[in-house]
Amino acid sequence: MLDRAERLQRQFFSHAAVAWEPPVDVHESDESVVVQVALPGVPADSVTIALEPAGVTISALRAFPCRGAAHIHRVEIPYGRFERHIGLPLGEPCDALELAGKQLADGVLTLTFRKKEGA
Repeated sequence: MLDRAERLQRQFFSHAAVAWEPPVDVHESDESVVVQVALPGVPADSVTIALEPAGVTISALRAFPCRGAAHIHRVEIPYGRFERHIGLPLGEPCDALELAGKQLADGVLTLTFRKKEGA
C-alpha cells in the first residue's frame, strides 16, 4: 500500500522525464522468474528491455491517445515516457538468470528469466 502511495506521489508531484511507472507482478518457480508488466496501448516495438546486474529496466513511450481538436472528458490511463526498474533476482546471483522469453499480448509484457543450472 505504501509503495502504491509513493508511486502516485511521484507520478503527480515530480517533474522528471519519466512520467509514470507501470504496475508489475513477479513470480518465481524452481526453474524461472516471470515478470509481468501492464503496458496498455504501448506498441511492442517501442519497448526497451535492459538486463543489468541488479535487475531489469523496462522503458518506452505511451503516446497521448488524442490527436488534433478533441474534447477530453477524462484521462486516467497514464501516458508519456515510462521507465520501471525491477530488482532481480530474488535471492539468486544475477548472472544465474537469462532472458528466455518475452511477449507483449493483451497489454501485458511477460518476461521469462530461466535459472541457469550450476550458476
